[in-house]
Amino acid sequence: MKPAANNSQESAAQRITERIQELGDWRGEKLAQVRVLIHEADPDVVEEWKWMGTPVWSHDGVVCTGESYNHVVKLTFAKGASLKDPKKLFNASLDGNVRRAIDLRQHDRLDGAAFRALFRQAVAYNRDHLPKRRR
Repeated sequence: MKPAANNSQESAAQRITERIQELGDWRGEKLAQVRVLIHEADPDVVEEWKWMGTPVWSHDGVVCTGESYNHVVKLTFAKGASLKDPKKLFNASLDGNVRRAIDLRQHDRLDGAAFRALFRQAVAYNRDHLPKRRR
């Protein structure tokens, strides 16, 4: 029997909280900051835990992931190449045809308003480009 969607969402949210706590340093602080901005941008966002331990934020499809490495917290937008980025937040994975990423280092400051606008744009893109159902 599959767990109810709400239970799996609560489990994913708990795992993301645990990841933030496990990091216990600037990376956890950055991930927590981004998580707040994401929920401010889209209160209906769904938190998921995928790909062997990656926080994922979705709304009508994957919007972005939040991975932590030794020297960077990487926020990869699944359809980032299709988004306008007037504030030049994207600074990684710029050569790909689909994804774009924001690499945050310890002393980087993220423009919260610009990030929320970019996240909302990504949600709108997902909504406007829903996969067609199979017949």
